[in-house]
Amino acid sequence: MSQHLVFRKSLSIGLTTLAQVIAAPLVAVLSLRVIALVYGVEFNQAFVMFSILVAAACLLLFDYHRDSNMNALAEGPRLPLATGILLRWLLLIMVLLLIGYATKLSAVFSRRVLMTWFAATPVPMVLVHLLLRELRRRLMTDPENARRVVFVGVNEVSLSLAERIERSSEIGMTVDGFFDDRSEDRLVLNGRPAGPHMLGKLPDLPRYVPANRIDVIFVALPIRHVSRVMQLLDDLRDTTVSIYYVPDIFVFDLIQSRAGEIHGIPVVALCETPFSGYRGVIKRAMDIVIAGGALIALSPLLLATAIAVKLSSRGPVIFRQRRYGLDGREIVVYKFRTMRVAEDGDTVVQATRDDRRVTGVGRILRRFSLDELPQLMNVLQGRMSLIGPRPHAVAHNETYRKVIKGYMVRHKVLPGITGLAQVNGCRGETTTVEDMQARIRYDLEYLRRWSIGLDVQILLKTAVQILGDKKAY
Repeated sequence: MSQHLVFRKSLSIGLTTLAQVIAAPLVAVLSLRVIALVYGVEFNQAFVMFSILVAAACLLLFDYHRDSNMNALAEGPRLPLATGILLRWLLLIMVLLLIGYATKLSAVFSRRVLMTWFAATPVPMVLVHLLLRELRRRLMTDPENARRVVFVGVNEVSLSLAERIERSSEIGMTVDGFFDDRSEDRLVLNGRPAGPHMLGKLPDLPRYVPANRIDVIFVALPIRHVSRVMQLLDDLRDTTVSIYYVPDIFVFDLIQSRAGEIHGIPVVALCETPFSGYRGVIKRAMDIVIAGGALIALSPLLLATAIAVKLSSRGPVIFRQRRYGLDGREIVVYKFRTMRVAEDGDTVVQATRDDRRVTGVGRILRRFSLDELPQLMNVLQGRMSLIGPRPHAVAHNETYRKVIKGYMVRHKVLPGITGLAQVNGCRGETTTVEDMQARIRYDLEYLRRWSIGLDVQILLKTAVQILGDKKAY
């Protein structure tokens, strides 16, 4: 949204951004057409319908919003961008294979064409996107695009924004300085002098702006000074300067902060799920494809484990326990039973090392996390995700939500079979509140940082960790 306001060459940048959005579906469809032509295969109606499906899937899966972010345009390593495109392409292939398997339509298409298309398309897709990224970066770093900026108000958020602008030439702005009614000796942040380049006090701003051809003003005054902001707007109506209000929202612990509007009324999200809109579709598709494939591939192991549990001790094969899921709603989670008891009441005692309640077979299952495999069914049911904050027993939730700030925020997303906390060593028994607080910090960090790449990293780390984790008991 801000790119069209901040940059003079907004049309060129807008067209380049549009090209980035349609690059993936366009390259994918053209590649399919060319490969069919090379092999002499007729591009019939079935291929046309398949192309429409591929184009729609590409628009959903290939998210260029992050790449279009100003900071992402700086020159840097190409490998993360290429890796992201390859991961999305692999996910697209898995979705297409699943659809083909479910509809029995895969036999309609030439396997030679599809296999070549699967293997060859990522190369031009990566090259085209790298080219468009470089073109966009050059447009945005053009000196003719640079706009002069001043800040109204000296605080942590304005100083941080000014520092990022000066550090990032691709933003296309230069900072003249700051206006604030306080004297320089009163500008102290975190016990130290702020030390910005002061241009004057607020009444000096209306004269300074036209005299120095200022293009943009960032107003960073606290909300309690709204009357002064209104006065500034009145004083600057005779200029063509662009004015932005920068709310000091960093006093909050932000989860997926972003701005938007509801029927023309601007709103700022301070705490929101990362899986709204198409991101939720991507996450759910990934869960269904991987969980469904894992259940099919591991079915012999699941059967053998069920038999071993049944023969090892009395009780049900599957242990069902109430836990909190999305939005704090109660769900039932499945596990292979590993104990001689099945606790699910107001008090649930956590498993400890050498716990006498654990059966011999259960100890092996817990050591290699095989007891968690039935939760793949929870994933297919939509109660859980492959990756997310681990769900805790209802009794534990009711205890910790009262003593750990932000504990329930972790329920803004589906709970996971594994998560960021688990691959960073926070698993097993939580003997102290501090142990649980460490888990919660990682859970909230996952909500802030979520991406497909992060989910893939967690899955790979989980696979490696299972073989050498000493906290699994």
